[in-house]
Amino acid sequence: MISNPLVFAATSDIAGRTRGKAFPVLELDKRLKRGIGWTPTNVMITCFDAIAPSPFGSLGDLLLIPDPEARVEVDFADGGLVEHFMLGDITDLDGRPWDCCTRSILKAALERLRSCGGIELVSAFEHEFQMLNAGEVLPDAYSLRGFTRRRQLGEALMSALAQAGLTPDTFMKEFGPNQYEVTNGPAQGHRSADQAVILRELTRMAAQRCGEQVTFAPILDPTSVGNGVHIHMSFLDGNGSPATYDENDPFGMSKLTGSFIAGVLKYLDSIVALTAPSDISYLRLTPNRWSAAYNNLGFRDREASVRICPTTSADPEKIARQYNFEYRAADAAASPYLALASVLHAGAQGIEDGLPTPQVTQENLSVLSEAQLSDRGYKRLPQSLEEALLRFEQNDIVTRWFPDGFASIYTTHKRAEIAHLSNRTVKERCAAYSKVY
Repeated sequence: MISNPLVFAATSDIAGRTRGKAFPVLELDKRLKRGIGWTPTNVMITCFDAIAPSPFGSLGDLLLIPDPEARVEVDFADGGLVEHFMLGDITDLDGRPWDCCTRSILKAALERLRSCGGIELVSAFEHEFQMLNAGEVLPDAYSLRGFTRRRQLGEALMSALAQAGLTPDTFMKEFGPNQYEVTNGPAQGHRSADQAVILRELTRMAAQRCGEQVTFAPILDPTSVGNGVHIHMSFLDGNGSPATYDENDPFGMSKLTGSFIAGVLKYLDSIVALTAPSDISYLRLTPNRWSAAYNNLGFRDREASVRICPTTSADPEKIARQYNFEYRAADAAASPYLALASVLHAGAQGIEDGLPTPQVTQENLSVLSEAQLSDRGYKRLPQSLEEALLRFEQNDIVTRWFPDGFASIYTTHKRAEIAHLSNRTVKERCAAYSKVY
């Protein structure tokens, strides 16, 4: 047994990577107050470990302060080391939230939602991933055989999630080659994003313990399916009662829910730069891939960018608690904190502006002409990361949701990521991201 094990203090940065420093667990009480040192220019480290042009240079000091409520300690019971890490917030030396701390950005978005709607968010992230170097690809979509091939991984992962304080939900063989899906129960406030980071890291750890390797990269093969992240959301009012559902609405949306979703749809083409932020994300966000391609709300439609999800009860009270919608134009190249913050700010803007409940689609929008789409208020989502970045930085309303200077830092960071891949083929770019995520 190790007498003084290490604990890793972590942040999920704007590249969607979990970075930080380890320290002896015996120093935990001290680190909870004083944190560990961090450097502003670290925010410019791209997913490929290159440093984008930094406005900070070599100057400045920050603190990464671990949160005891986001502490993970998992024993895989295989004779190996116990995994021990903690998520935290980045602050300045006086303890004020740093403008580029993704976790703090999410907390600010949640506070805006409380202020404008008097509601608390309940949410959960649904993840798809694929096995790497997995040998022969068998026709195993949704099959028992496909599950059995990875049962060891699934059970190790579910046990780890439970030890980490998550509520394990499902593990399944997905449609794509060597593709799987894992889900967990919802959490309130920023905890769902904490849990998304924890789930991704524990999935990687569990796979390694099983002698395998996984990737959450948005897409591995441009001719095949991609790996999405679906963010399920619902609301509670100040009394803890469901605030998402209204039985008198044809599709079950409360007026507040309708305005929230209307805001998401209105600003979707700008926020997708933060929710699907890789160079290859836009290979997945195309029609007929069961992902998202237009700024539409669909009723139980897996082609919609926002989907009203099914309920499984006839009891109005139970329906109200089950009722939720999901944002589908996201993937795991995004920090969960930044992705969720973007959606919440867009929804809060819709509430503040009193936007009317949007029309609900139950058809294939890809068969409509551009004129027909425009007449009905729909637009095609950006078809490249550069196009998405332009729409983000040119939208003054959206960029004002974030701290001063954040939009410039973010777009500079992402353009350095694009430049890193400039001379590579599509397949080579997919392969590069598969090693990162």
